[in-house]
Amino acid sequence: MYEMVDLIMQWLVAPVIVVVWHLFSRCTKHETEIAVLKSQLESSKVSYDREMKEMKETIKAIFLKLDSIEQSLRDR
Repeated sequence: MYEMVDLIMQWLVAPVIVVVWHLFSRCTKHETEIAVLKSQLESSKVSYDREMKEMKETIKAIFLKLDSIEQSLRDR
């Protein structure tokens, strides 16, 4: 009886435990990598939004300057 339990533990339960432990550690690693990627994506998105806002403001300032130049040329 004890030999049978020892055989089951040695050839069935122990390998299953090793496989489950390996899958758990890989899953934890992947969760960490996903969190890092999400953080990088959010950072890139914020940076892109900031750059686009700056571009819009710059273009708006350029058009205002062009409008004032056009207005001064028409007033002459």
